[in-house]
Amino acid sequence: MSDQTALLEMKNITMVFPGVKALDNVNLTVKHREIHALVGENGAGKSTLVKVLSGVYPHGTYDGEIIFEGKSCSFADIKQSERAGIVIIHQELALSPYLSIAENIFIGDERARYNIINWDKTREDALTYMKKLGLNENPNIPVNKLGVGKQQLVEIAKALAKDAKILILDEPTSALNEKDSEHLLQILRELRDQHNISSVLISHKLNEVASVADNITILRDGKTIETLEVERSGGRASISEDRIIRGMVGREITDRFPKRNNEIGDVVFEVKHWTVYNPDNLEQKKLDDVNITVRAGEVVGLAGLVGAGRTELATSIFGKYYGANISGKMLINGKEVELNSIPKAIEHGIAYVTEDRKEYGLVLIESVKENTTLAKLKKIARGSIINEHEEIVAAEDYRQKMKTKTPSILQLAGNLSGGNQQKVVLAKWLFSDPKILILDEPTRGIDVGAKHEIYTIINDLADQGLACILISSEMPEVIGMSDRIYVMSEGRISAELEGKTATQEDIMRHILSN
Repeated sequence: MSDQTALLEMKNITMVFPGVKALDNVNLTVKHREIHALVGENGAGKSTLVKVLSGVYPHGTYDGEIIFEGKSCSFADIKQSERAGIVIIHQELALSPYLSIAENIFIGDERARYNIINWDKTREDALTYMKKLGLNENPNIPVNKLGVGKQQLVEIAKALAKDAKILILDEPTSALNEKDSEHLLQILRELRDQHNISSVLISHKLNEVASVADNITILRDGKTIETLEVERSGGRASISEDRIIRGMVGREITDRFPKRNNEIGDVVFEVKHWTVYNPDNLEQKKLDDVNITVRAGEVVGLAGLVGAGRTELATSIFGKYYGANISGKMLINGKEVELNSIPKAIEHGIAYVTEDRKEYGLVLIESVKENTTLAKLKKIARGSIINEHEEIVAAEDYRQKMKTKTPSILQLAGNLSGGNQQKVVLAKWLFSDPKILILDEPTRGIDVGAKHEIYTIINDLADQGLACILISSEMPEVIGMSDRIYVMSEGRISAELEGKTATQEDIMRHILSN
């Protein structure tokens, strides 16, 4: 799809932080009319390279050269790179939730004359950009009324309004369902083919990378490993996910989902006739007569589309954190329990690894040590006084068990990579001595190597007899990791499948048949 002339060249980019060479003579070439994927494990240098390109790390702080449209560039800040036509869309969307779509598209670049905003032109121009993206919404509605997929399109409309010639998208589909993800990828194709806009796609979802990219550059340990050209025949890409993984990790991962040889025991956890209403609309059922069982040493998957009720089930189980007018029974080891608060749930051995580790799983401004013991401080306290020696011993023990890569347990959680943050979240809940572990999107936004490590940890926990519930939007992950799978659709269980024999087609058929 791309033509052969270079739009962007980053030559021999080297970036050194105190004691760390983050980038080591990295080279990246993006052509006109191209979708170029940039992949690598967390810590490979992708984010640093993008920050160099955008001017977050200004010219003079790195060695090497950036050539854009045939001219050498020395960006001092983000505004300069945007004026040149390089626009970055970050994973955490930079939208003002209470402003309208139109206001967000032109924020900082208002349609104004003599400092007076022309609202008619603002809406008219907004609709022009929205139409290009198939965003059929009223430009006056606040963006917080939109789903995440449409908010992502507003971000792209903002970029188009800045006359973007190249879009840099950092994990754009990490929070999107399959339908919204495919729509976004199709938008990138249309921007390339119809509007001559190139894209650099940073993503851990290798199936999406293989499906949309024209070329794939792999970084490892701050170095450019290789650039793979993708050819397509009959809709199939010439580059497989396994080939990309080999470049990323430097070795073959022969089994994406490591085998588990655990013995499955008796039923530990049961939910019977579980019905939950929306706390913001008491007439709307979010869960309707849900029944599930989980055995000791078993990993039970919950599959379904966004909005199917999987997270609502997890959070309503976890001390009725979510929901109103909850009815039904919950049994642990055959005994009915009434868990009306999160402390009660923890006390009875339920742990919940949230899908949003940064917002709800960790205190980012606290250390690995403090986060590790947070869920059950009474284990290391005498009265109201924490025994710091015991806390250090516990945190160090879990750091080693989880193989968490951190210079010290005193390192702030916010400074860790996504995969290592997830290991700290797991350590926090394992410290609470759970019997039932609920994992909600445990590998979201982390690279393939770290995913494999998380899968191994989950298997080890099952081997130790924990009853695990796994929620994932990635069907291969649910199938590869689960002993049994409950398929959810519109708040109900629509099927129960054996993990060994389930297929993605089976799951989708049951999702759509409800």
